[in-house]
Amino acid sequence: MNNFWIVLSHTYFSRLKSKAFIISTLIILLFLVGVANLQSIIQIFTGEDDTEKVLVIDEPGQLFTPLESGVSHVDEDIELILYEKSVEKGKTAVQEGEFDALLVLELDENNLPIATYYENNASFSFIEATLEQQLQQIKTTIAAEQAGFDEATIESIYEQVAFEKIALDEDTKTEEELNQARGIVYVMLFVLYMAVIIYGQMIAMDVATEKSSRVMEILISSASPVTHMFAKIIGIALLGLTQIILFFVVGYSLMSSKINTLSGEFFEVFGFSQGSISIYLYAILFFILGYFLYATIAAMLGSLVSRVEDVQQLLMPMVMLIVIAFIIAMVGSGMPEAKFITITSFIPFFTPMIMFLRIGMLDVPIWEVILSVGILVGTIILLAILGARIYRGGVLMYGPSRTLKDFKKAFMLTKKEK
Repeated sequence: MNNFWIVLSHTYFSRLKSKAFIISTLIILLFLVGVANLQSIIQIFTGEDDTEKVLVIDEPGQLFTPLESGVSHVDEDIELILYEKSVEKGKTAVQEGEFDALLVLELDENNLPIATYYENNASFSFIEATLEQQLQQIKTTIAAEQAGFDEATIESIYEQVAFEKIALDEDTKTEEELNQARGIVYVMLFVLYMAVIIYGQMIAMDVATEKSSRVMEILISSASPVTHMFAKIIGIALLGLTQIILFFVVGYSLMSSKINTLSGEFFEVFGFSQGSISIYLYAILFFILGYFLYATIAAMLGSLVSRVEDVQQLLMPMVMLIVIAFIIAMVGSGMPEAKFITITSFIPFFTPMIMFLRIGMLDVPIWEVILSVGILVGTIILLAILGARIYRGGVLMYGPSRTLKDFKKAFMLTKKEK
């Protein structure tokens, strides 16, 4: 047990003090600072006044007021300015940067509004979309009045149709519960996806680095393969936990002044404020199991290479499994009851993401959860036993890697040692 803690502490502190870890952590922290102060940064580059000023030439003399009223309710950052001069002078003012755009309003032969929009760039803009939407509403109102419809009739036409959804299955989740669960599931999927890829590669890189420095022979002779492998896995896990806690503390301190807004908007949208405790417990369970599953594979594959440059090539099958699981989960979030989602939730390489998706969005029978977790734990144990044997022989293999063909050679080296 003493050897386990020695290897674990060596793995943790050597990575913690590495330049790559420090630089990557600082970059992410700077990104968090930038996101927290995004509005201030935008104002630095765009100026204090970020209002979009649009000149409006109202030739009929009756369209500017309703248009201004509609736009002010939709977007307060768009300021309409009634322009009394000619169109050419207005276009010149836009070209010189005094104003953002020019809108010329006219009436056609049916006394319905038509508009011409002038802007320096030909690309689509939100100002254009907002003005077009409001003019469409004005046109519809004028056309309805010309047809003899009163205001009450027009409002009834635009009134939302009454449509009530009733689930016949009493145990099914409501739409509000599904939206809350969907937000938590999305966050869990992204965190697990990033953690497995980043820290799984870190484990394999750490093993390959020790092999390339010829330190592995000493380490493996002082500790058993299982002890050495899981010390590496848990050491990197603690490193990742340290990094995540650091991000959370810094992010929380930066957003502490806006925490009331976040709790009312961000947390509510993603379902964190009203989610049940069970969904968080399942998230922790499947995150830990998913990490150990892929971390064991990463350590086993990392032991087969003797050069750091070969790590990415040998980890490609594992990365593809993670990507496939992530894609299935994203597709399944819109159809959690699909048959292929149910089947893949019992495949251990997909279980951490897919089964958690089903638990979050459906009422999954407890026996299915127990079965999937049992299969996943059994797979981790099997991979640990298999990985320990490959690890024992693999860490003593040097020379060019021949990808998966080296499994057999690692087994043979393990038998020779016995």
